[in-house]
Parts: sequence; C-alpha cells; structure tokens
Amino acid sequence: MDQFKAQIFAVIHQIPLGKVATYGQIAKMAGYPGYARHVGKALGNLPDGSSLPWHRVINGKGEISLKGDDFLRQRARLMEEGVTFSIKGRIRLKQFGWQP
Repeated sequence: MDQFKAQIFAVIHQIPLGKVATYGQIAKMAGYPGYARHVGKALGNLPDGSSLPWHRVINGKGEISLKGDDFLRQRARLMEEGVTFSIKGRIRLKQFGWQP
C-alpha cells in the first residue's frame, strides 16, 4: 500500500462511532491538504469486507456523495450509528462532525 493510502486509512480508522468526517478533513489530517478527491478514489477501491469505517466519510456539504445502492448502504450504516439526516439529506456537521 502506498504512503498516501496508509496515512488516510490511519486517519479514517480513528473516526469514532456516530461521527463523520469530510474527504477534505481526512486529506488535511493525513498531511495531504487539497487531496479530497483522492481520498474518495482510495475509498472507492477498498476490498470487500474491509474493516475501515468508510461510511463515516462524507462530502464538505454534509452529504453522502455516493449514488444508488452504495448511497443507501452508507446512509443505513450511519443511521445505525445514530447519525441523523435533514429533510434535504444533510448531516449536521456541527453535531456529528468529528473534532479530534
């Protein structure tokens, strides 16, 4: 695994249950500010059965970026952890955002 993935995965592993972090926040904390899109790409290539809490990573608007079944799967996992969504489908980052 390359250094970039190792560092972003190490940060994502720290996101606590019931909290979320943005792609940009993960990139910055891993030492790669401005690489938010690359965080998303790395998560999109996770192997099946990965223990990484990928579902806790959302976009900067407080929304899930995935579509279709992947969107529904991520939303369900977050709701199981107590994360709530507004009528517009957004997560309140002030309430659920991870502040390490």
